[in-house]
Amino acid sequence: RSMTFSSSFDATICLCQGAFGLMTAGGHDAEVLAGISRAVKPGAGLALSAFNSYFAVKYHEEAVFDADLGVSHEKTDVRDPNGVSKTVDLWTGCYTPRELRLMLRDANFEVKNIYSVEPGQYAPNPPTVESPEYLVVAFTPLPNGK
Repeated sequence: RSMTFSSSFDATICLCQGAFGLMTAGGHDAEVLAGISRAVKPGAGLALSAFNSYFAVKYHEEAVFDADLGVSHEKTDVRDPNGVSKTVDLWTGCYTPRELRLMLRDANFEVKNIYSVEPGQYAPNPPTVESPEYLVVAFTPLPNGK
């Protein structure tokens, strides 16, 4: 069941793929962005990290990248609290800066900056193909267009 908020928050932080990018094979990124957009007030800020498609294609040797969907698929082992191992499928949405701008525009966000980052190391570095993630800084428009 999804939570429904309407114009409730001044800002949203979605780092380390906190719902955006981690998905089932079909993906839900547009729905996640639409939900974030509904939940924030006009003028609200958004900080969102997303996996870099270019990096995934170049360096994720254990995964299979679906160029049509922009999704990386891999298998990994997880352990339950008793230490029992189970192999599970992981699907990760991977994005280019252009795709992020277009998706966020469709969700009523104005992208101010996109930076190349690494988990836990966030700095204003220009987008490259060599970083594992992008950090997007965006805002919802104010009603009077300011």
